[in-house]
Amino acid sequence: MIRSELVDKIAAENPHLYQRDVELIVATIFDEIIEAMANGDRVELRGFGSFSVKKREARVGRNPRTGESVQVEEKFVPFFKTGKLLRDRLNGG
Repeated sequence: MIRSELVDKIAAENPHLYQRDVELIVATIFDEIIEAMANGDRVELRGFGSFSVKKREARVGRNPRTGESVQVEEKFVPFFKTGKLLRDRLNGG
């Protein structure tokens, strides 16, 4: 499912809301999640999962084409851990 499909589904299930309002709501939710993660905060949606940021330390990597060693700088990566309800539902529980 992509963002526009999510907006369409929410709008269809809530006919009292205008499409543009639903788009604004969805955009605001995603923006707030992104902003919280950019600040290093954890975002938890009960039953769905939690978003957090993990730090990857600097390391020496390899160029797969040449085999040459390259220095890879430290970086922060997004991490998602599923909630129990989502995990159970995916596994037929």
